[in-house]
Amino acid sequence: MTDIVVPEVGESIVDARVAKWLKKPGDAVAAGDPLVELETDKIDLEVSAPQAGVLTRIDHEDGADVKVGEVLGVIEEQGAAPAPGASGNGSAAKQAAPAAAPQPAAEQPAWGQQPYGTAGPAPSNGMGTAALVVGILAVLSTITVIGGVVLFVLLILLFTGLKVVREYQRLVVFRLGRAIGPKGPGLLVINPITDRVSWVDLREQYLEIPHQTAITKDNASINIDFIIFYKVFDSQVSVLAVNDFKGAALNIAATTLRSVVGDMSLDDVLSKREEMNSLLRVKLDEVTERWGVKVTNVEVREINPPPTVQEAMTRQMSAERSRRAAVTEAEGQKQASVTVAEGSKQSAILAAEGDRQAVILAAEGDQQAAVLRAEGFAMALAKIAEVAQGIDTKTMTLQYLDALKELGASDSTKFVLPLELTQLVGA
Repeated sequence: MTDIVVPEVGESIVDARVAKWLKKPGDAVAAGDPLVELETDKIDLEVSAPQAGVLTRIDHEDGADVKVGEVLGVIEEQGAAPAPGASGNGSAAKQAAPAAAPQPAAEQPAWGQQPYGTAGPAPSNGMGTAALVVGILAVLSTITVIGGVVLFVLLILLFTGLKVVREYQRLVVFRLGRAIGPKGPGLLVINPITDRVSWVDLREQYLEIPHQTAITKDNASINIDFIIFYKVFDSQVSVLAVNDFKGAALNIAATTLRSVVGDMSLDDVLSKREEMNSLLRVKLDEVTERWGVKVTNVEVREINPPPTVQEAMTRQMSAERSRRAAVTEAEGQKQASVTVAEGSKQSAILAAEGDRQAVILAAEGDQQAAVLRAEGFAMALAKIAEVAQGIDTKTMTLQYLDALKELGASDSTKFVLPLELTQLVGA
């Protein structure tokens, strides 16, 4: 065996690095064949085989650092036993190589004994076994790499083919370009090689329509923006019938808005938003229904008339408010006058009713007083009469004289006719 060593090529070369091995273990080499490329700090070298043989061992792989005189590998000589001290340094091998006697050509080995990858004479049986093991290891390494790549690809395909579809989603599957229907919800397995999928969201969504300029029936230019609420009810049709629903809906909404506003006056547009929302929803739904999409609601968010119209509306609003204020003030004065008159009327009625009740009560009081006085006077007369029946003539005469005395005591002129004279006249 002969060692392959790093040669000395000048005093400046101290270290080197293995750039590339040109031969593999088991390759047959001739004396002087380049074996390995070395890179140093100043020059590049090619280390050649010191003699013919088979490369059996490599001590430093590509990229390894080496020093001058360090063994790189071993060459097994052909047809000769290794010389004593052959595993020494490279200088001894170089000195022994010229002195070696030429060896007779070895006989050709039988079929199957030639080492793997060799082109020259077959080495010994030990060298053939090593070469066979190296070949088997190389084949097994290749198979392992291929198996790892295949396994990695299968894992990627498996994870790519697993799809988790949520309750509010559907998966439209295309197999070799042909739609096979919506799938989901749940865990789905698809073929990532032949199948392509499109995701569809079944939840209600909204689409904002930016400011659109439209002309009303009375030729007023206004800007309107609104919101469309929609929901997919047929996932497959929504994928097959329209390419970009949002773009298509945006354009159809703009044209539908102009059509609806063109049939309404400015006052109707400003005051009848519910009616305009309903018309927009019906007209948009007629178009989007063939796309598998249902327009659930349309809401006008903002209406901007031109500046001149806004100024006129401001003046009209100010005049209307002034008119309402005057009407309200007049109504208030009228209501105040009516209230005052009603109050006076009610006051007079209540006063007259009070007076009437007072007179009635006074009359009833006088009546009851007169009745009581008459009853008292009658009772007094009856008492007098009752008492008079029990007195004699002399007592009556005394009472008569007392009465005459009282009548005569007053200052008025009186004529008194005695009782006897009246009785005489009566006789």
